[in-house]
Amino acid sequence: MNFDLSEEQQILVDTVANYVKNDSPVERFRKLRESERGWEPEAWARMGEMGWLGIPFPEEHGGFGARFVDLALVLEQLGRGLVPEPMIPSVVLAGGLLSRLGSDAQRDQFLTPMIEGRSSLALAYAERQSRYCLHDCQTTAKRSGAGWTLSGEKTWVLNGHAADHLVVLARTSGAVDAAEGLSLFVVDGNAAGVDRVRAPGMDGQRSALVRLRDAAVGADRLLGPEGGALPHLEWAIDRGAAAACAEGQGAIQELFERTVAYLKQRVQFGVPIGSFQALQHKAADMYAETELCKSSMLLAAIQADAEDAETRQAEISTAKLQLTKGGWFVQANAIQLFGGIGVTDEQDEGLFFKRLRVLQALFGDADHHADRFQQLSRFTSES
Repeated sequence: MNFDLSEEQQILVDTVANYVKNDSPVERFRKLRESERGWEPEAWARMGEMGWLGIPFPEEHGGFGARFVDLALVLEQLGRGLVPEPMIPSVVLAGGLLSRLGSDAQRDQFLTPMIEGRSSLALAYAERQSRYCLHDCQTTAKRSGAGWTLSGEKTWVLNGHAADHLVVLARTSGAVDAAEGLSLFVVDGNAAGVDRVRAPGMDGQRSALVRLRDAAVGADRLLGPEGGALPHLEWAIDRGAAAACAEGQGAIQELFERTVAYLKQRVQFGVPIGSFQALQHKAADMYAETELCKSSMLLAAIQADAEDAETRQAEISTAKLQLTKGGWFVQANAIQLFGGIGVTDEQDEGLFFKRLRVLQALFGDADHHADRFQQLSRFTSES
């Protein structure tokens, strides 16, 4: 398969890379991680002006009609600067579901402002007991007059602390762990009955614990078919995993290049330590794992647009496994070759290390994706 970039894609990559270098280096992230929001609305608006927030959406929905792989190229470059603006929760997760399931009125009200950088979104789906089981949902939505009343609790909602609107998964019928009976609702972030507790992550970014206490929404806030949300949620989470691989690839590439530069600069016994054959071999192995992460990420991003669930899941699980195992090889050896100082807060390498650990667990860890891939492989062989 040809992974060479088109002229338009290369221009996009260069534009984002220049933005990261000139306007959002790691120093910017260091400052923002101390703030309450953790990211800047002004930078988000600029991303909207540059068209990055509309890349994966059809033109009729206000986007540019590009492919998911084009968005992945943007995320990869943003990952090299630890850019904290909420691309994955707003564009990939909640934005993707609004584009896929929303009515024209819902898109105009909730999706268009996000694409333009005037608002941000979040997807609230995970619960304390659910882990990676998407249909384990105790949050309920009950009919109340002409609308609905939502009650329950969602954990680790990415951008949940700052989002203007939340796309919330709730059970409208069925048992707690039934695959049927799940629905999605758009809830205002500051609505009555919505309590958001900001939760700082180990990577310096923010998420939220969202409690819904009889939060009332109108009938027009039901997103997609009542009781039929699960396959669409699975689609969104798969794309979230592909997006995590894309951002993670940027962090891995940055770690690798910083390590090679350090090997050339650090002098021991009167020579650069990069002249030691053992360390050259280690760097070569890191390069190989970085390239494997890159190729598997690109294939996953290409297949993220596939409507065939098995094809999509197989490639994305493969990329997620490579991000975790190959990425860990690069991370661990980067810290080792830096002599351990890389884990300190003063060194930027420690920040990339922590962000990668979060991305490796988001939307399914290595065990989850290995199990899923095994089940897919068994089904393929049996058929």
